[in-house]
Amino acid sequence: MIGIVSDSHDNITALREAVNLFNDEKAEIVLHAGDVVSPFMIKTLSELNCPFMISFGNNDGDRTKLQKHASEAGGRAEEFIEIVHKEKRIGMIHGTDQSIVGALIRSNEFDIVISGHTHTPLVDYKETLHINPGEVSGVLTGKRTVALLDEDKLTAEIITL
Repeated sequence: MIGIVSDSHDNITALREAVNLFNDEKAEIVLHAGDVVSPFMIKTLSELNCPFMISFGNNDGDRTKLQKHASEAGGRAEEFIEIVHKEKRIGMIHGTDQSIVGALIRSNEFDIVISGHTHTPLVDYKETLHINPGEVSGVLTGKRTVALLDEDKLTAEIITL
C-alpha cells in the first residue's frame, strides 16, 4: 500500500491527519506530489512509519532546506521522483505543466503516474494509472483528500479526511 498526498500548503493539522491515516493503513511508502511549502512541514512527515518522497511544487520555496530536512528524516525531495516499488514503475511530478504530465502518461515508461497541482482528485486508468490525490490542505476546494494505492491490484482510492 502506498499513501499519496499533495498540496499540503503548510496545513500541519491536515497533513498530520493524513500521516495518521497512512500509519493506520500501514503504508509502505508515502509520496507527496508537491506544494509542501515550508521546510517545517517535514517534521510532520517524519512521523510516518515508512519512508516518504516529495516532488517539488511551484509553491515550495526553500528547496535546499526541504531537501536537507527530508534527507535528515529519511526522506527524499526532488523535482521528479522515479521509483520501482513491487515491480511497478512509478513517476511523480507536481504537474504545474499539464502537457508534461500527459507526456509521462503516454510515454509507456511508467505503470503509475502521480501528479498534484490542480487540487482536483483523480484516478484515471487507461494504459497508465494516473493519480492526483487532490489537496490535503482543503485550501481551494474545502475538501481534504488523499489517495491510497494498492500497487499489487493497480487500483487507487481517493479518501476524504
